[in-house]
Amino acid sequence: MSTSTAVAPTGAAAPRRRTGRHHWRRWLGSYALLAPALVLFGVFVLYPLFQAVRISLTNSTGIGIPDFVGLDNYRRMASDPAFWQAARNTVLLAVVSVPTSLAAGFSIALLLRDRLPARGLFRAIFLAPYVISGVVVAMAGRWIFDENVGIVDRTLAGLGVAGPQWQSNPKAAAISIFVMLFWARVGLVVVLYLSALQGIDEDLLEAAELDGASRGQRIRLIVWPLLRPTTFFVTVLMVIEVFQTFDVIRVMTGGGPAGATEILVTYAYGQGFQARREGYGSAIGVVVFVVVLLATVFWWRIQRSAEDES
Repeated sequence: MSTSTAVAPTGAAAPRRRTGRHHWRRWLGSYALLAPALVLFGVFVLYPLFQAVRISLTNSTGIGIPDFVGLDNYRRMASDPAFWQAARNTVLLAVVSVPTSLAAGFSIALLLRDRLPARGLFRAIFLAPYVISGVVVAMAGRWIFDENVGIVDRTLAGLGVAGPQWQSNPKAAAISIFVMLFWARVGLVVVLYLSALQGIDEDLLEAAELDGASRGQRIRLIVWPLLRPTTFFVTVLMVIEVFQTFDVIRVMTGGGPAGATEILVTYAYGQGFQARREGYGSAIGVVVFVVVLLATVFWWRIQRSAEDES
């Protein structure tokens, strides 16, 4: 009787071990490269967020050892009319400024899409207000809209028209803030849309034109759907920018008159650093963070649903 012995290939397990070691080596290498960014993210984002949540649960005034008060600061918001006014102003600013910036930025980008001789110069002109300091923008706004010596009122006075009271009238003050924020941020929208437009295949537009599609139809049926990811990114970015607006409002109006231009960020600053209610100011900051996070997730789900349907 003969017996046969099955001999396993001597190198059968070796590739698996090498693959495993290679996998761990790649994993460690990847996280080694990410480590500096992760450390900075933890130090400058996660740790301050944790501290804000911790302080929001106390009655901290910045002096002495605070007492733990639980959710009292959050309950206080429900009965704080100034908080709700700031919240309404923030939402109104977002509802008005974000669609306006998107529409204007997209329209200007379409005009600049053609091969202009000085397209780089136009980009720099539109982007310059976004990259300069917000304090500089606010100082320019004060010079433009000052109700005594501002360039707008002086121009209107030269035409025999009485200018609005930009610092005394709530509606006029809100309009001045909106105009300066629009001027400061529409340039970024233009540059982002212009970059996305340059990535669209010209053959698609030429084929649609040969099929008889008008310019409006090409924009509505081809260009705009292809720019959905850019629109999603710009929308989220603009919403975050609105909720983080501080310097322009602080310098131009200080939140006045009568809280007409006060938004959640400036109100949180006033409560935390001027009224010395750090616990309450931190609670407002946490609410702003949660609202922006939920708005981003909600808009992201809408974007994903639209992509799945298409």
